[in-house]
Amino acid sequence: MTELESYSRESKKDHPPAFYKDYKSTTLRHPKNRAIKIDHTVTEVTGPLFSSVKLESSEGDLSIENGKEAQGQRIFVSGRVLDGGRPVPNTLIEIWQCNAAGRYLHPNDQHPAPLDPNFVGRGRMISNEKGEYKFTTIKPGAYPWGNHFNAWRPAHIHFSLFGPAFVTRLVTQMYFPDDPLFAFDPIFNSIPSESARKRMISEFDLDTTEPDFALSFKFDFVLRGRQATPFENGA
Repeated sequence: MTELESYSRESKKDHPPAFYKDYKSTTLRHPKNRAIKIDHTVTEVTGPLFSSVKLESSEGDLSIENGKEAQGQRIFVSGRVLDGGRPVPNTLIEIWQCNAAGRYLHPNDQHPAPLDPNFVGRGRMISNEKGEYKFTTIKPGAYPWGNHFNAWRPAHIHFSLFGPAFVTRLVTQMYFPDDPLFAFDPIFNSIPSESARKRMISEFDLDTTEPDFALSFKFDFVLRGRQATPFENGA
């Protein structure tokens, strides 16, 4: 087996399409014309190198703002960034989410749920030499959205990963085990492959919880291979 074959995806249906009729906003935002290839310049494919980015340690802890604790269930979200089975160090990982009541700190979010003055809902860190990362945050709540009658999004966290340059950005969502809203969510179900959908669900990990402090969920980002994480498809 060649190295390329070992990285082949389980299915071309592992990633969501740009247009999915049940997810109504894709009707307007998906590309109507075939993509035009534009060659990248050296600057675009070689920089910035995120290994040199200096981040504050507090950027990985969303559970505290200005020294005050956020409301809700404190959790750890940790795992690795992998290319097939190999760790990927120096990956800039960004995280954003709603608060425990299911509301984002954004003027467009007018959901009648309370805002938390001690929760901003965003953070970032860089994977270490083993490709590892770990965020401390609050478990997000479900929230209603206007896609269809009585539409609710399952609890989820958004992630963005940058490789060695901005053109290598990948975006995905992480869900929590046994959510009753999975069957009703068109974003989650826009991924045609059931096995790929399962790879977007984190695993509860008792061994890495901290007693009297936080529960723990594991979630690996797999860039290529048969167990690749589903990412947004802009094509």
